Amino acid sequence: MTALQSDRYLTPGRTTMVFNSVVAWLARAGVSILGSRELRVRGRRSGEWRATPVNLLVVEGQRYLVAPRGQTQWVRNIRVAGGGELRVGRRIEPFRAVELPNEDKPEILRRYLQRWKFEVGVFFDGVDAKSSDARLLEIAPGYPVFRVQAVSTSS
Repeated sequence: MTALQSDRYLTPGRTTMVFNSVVAWLARAGVSILGSRELRVRGRRSGEWRATPVNLLVVEGQRYLVAPRGQTQWVRNIRVAGGGELRVGRRIEPFRAVELPNEDKPEILRRYLQRWKFEVGVFFDGVDAKSSDARLLEIAPGYPVFRVQAVSTSS
């Protein structure tokens, strides 16, 4: 495990799986709920495309993906693939992913919680947007964060 990582992983329950299915279906249909997208990334072993709904956070013009459940399969896959695709309807955007070091995460986690605490707050064990920078830094290893960088598709 590197300094960026911890082994924290929360298995999705039935309610989460149903909610994720609905959000993914809406994203494929072209409806984004508060920034939701369908993330597509190649499997690290199979090479096959895997899809999951994510919340795309925008902070000062930069875009981020946060993994509130920790070391999920999409996190492990994106680390190997180095990027993936974000989809809303027919719009598919390829991107590169740059993982943030823990010391850069507190403000991103704060903003993420400001926007989606109603949805993801249960995964943060009492930590919220009003928590101190020190507390957010303390939990940072358990919450992978990736900066999304557009990839030019023109040749």
